[in-house]
Amino acid sequence: MGTESAFESLARARALEKEGKRVLHFEIGEPDFPTAPHINDAAKKALDAGYTHYVPAPGIPEVREAVCEYVERTRGFRPTVDQVIISPGAKPILFFTLLAVCDKNEQVIYQDPGFPIYESMIRYIGGKPVPVRLKQKNGFRMTPEDIMKKVKERTKLIILNTPHNPTGAVSSEEDVKAISDLCHDKGIWLLADEVYHKFLYEGKHFSPSVHDRCMDHTILMDGLSKTYAMTGWRLGFGVMPPELQEKLTTLTINSVSCTSAFSQMAAREALLGPQDSVTAMVDEFRLRRDLIVGGLNQVKGFRCENPPGAFYVFPNIKKLHLPSKDVEMHLLRDLGIACLAGTAFGAGGEGYLRFSYASPRDKISEMLEILKKEYGSK
Repeated sequence: MGTESAFESLARARALEKEGKRVLHFEIGEPDFPTAPHINDAAKKALDAGYTHYVPAPGIPEVREAVCEYVERTRGFRPTVDQVIISPGAKPILFFTLLAVCDKNEQVIYQDPGFPIYESMIRYIGGKPVPVRLKQKNGFRMTPEDIMKKVKERTKLIILNTPHNPTGAVSSEEDVKAISDLCHDKGIWLLADEVYHKFLYEGKHFSPSVHDRCMDHTILMDGLSKTYAMTGWRLGFGVMPPELQEKLTTLTINSVSCTSAFSQMAAREALLGPQDSVTAMVDEFRLRRDLIVGGLNQVKGFRCENPPGAFYVFPNIKKLHLPSKDVEMHLLRDLGIACLAGTAFGAGGEGYLRFSYASPRDKISEMLEILKKEYGSK
C-alpha cells in the first residue's frame, strides 16, 4: 500500500516546528474553519438522547433519508434509502467499492495526477491501476477520448474526480455525459468522487450520477469533511445501485460494524440545516484563490492556472529545472513553506507543486513574499 503524502509532509513540518522553526502550512487539504455551532449542538443533543450504541450498518434510516434529500437538492434527483450507505469518512466507499466490483488483475482507470489513495487501494486489492495522464494545456481535465485509449476488455471501473484534487480542474457537462455513456455502453462501473463539489468558483458542478440516478453503473461518493469543515468527524456517504449497497453493507459489518451514532445525527443536521457557513467558507476560498494565483504568477519560474474548483493550486515549476520533490524539501527546510511535490499525486505531477490555500490570506501573502525573495519577481 502507498500513503497520503500530505500527512507525511505535515509530520515533517510539525517536527521542524518542535525544533523552533516557523512553518507556513499549505500541505494539508483541510479547511481551516471550525465546524458550525449548530452541527456541534446536534452532536451534543444526540449524546444526551442516547445515541451511543450500535446502529444499522448502512446508517441510521433518518440520516440516509437526509442524504436522499441532500442529493436531490445538489444533484437534481432523489435516490431511495436502499441506495445509500453512511461510512466513517469517504475513503471506505472507495475501498469497499473496489473490493466489491474488482477481481484480481482487472483494470481501474483514474486521473494522474490524482488522489494517491486511488492507486494505493487498486494495487492492494490486486487490481491493475491504469492512469490517464492529465495535461495542463487541456485544463487538467480527463476527457472521454483519453479514457477510450485506455479501455480494455478487463476494464472494470473508472474513477472520475471533479472538482479535482490536486489541480482544481472541473469536468465539463459534455465530458461528464460522454464518460457516463461510455460506462453504460461498455458495462463499466463509474465511481464519481465529488467531495469537493461545493467548492466551485466559476460555472456549475455536473455529476454523472444524474444520468442513471445511481441505479445502473454509477457510484456517487461524497463526504462532510471538506464541505462542512468536519475532517475529524470522519463522515462520508455513498449512493449506488441497491444490489451494490448490499455488498458494501456486508463489508461494513465485517470491518467497522457501523458509523458512530451521534456523529450521524450531526451529519443529518449538517445536510439539512443552515448552509450559511458553507457559503461563507467558499466565498473566502475564492478570495484566497485569486490572491495565491495572482501572486504565484509573479514569481520567476512559476506558472499557475486559475483553478475553477476545490481549494488547491497546481503551479508549473518546470523552469526551475529541478525535481518537484527537491523543490518541496527546499521550501520546507530552508524557507519554512510546507507544500507538496506534484509527484505525491502520481508521475504526471512531475514539474508541479500543490499548494492548499486552506490558510489565512495574511499567511498566503507572507508565503508569496518569501517566494519572490527567493526566486525573484517577474
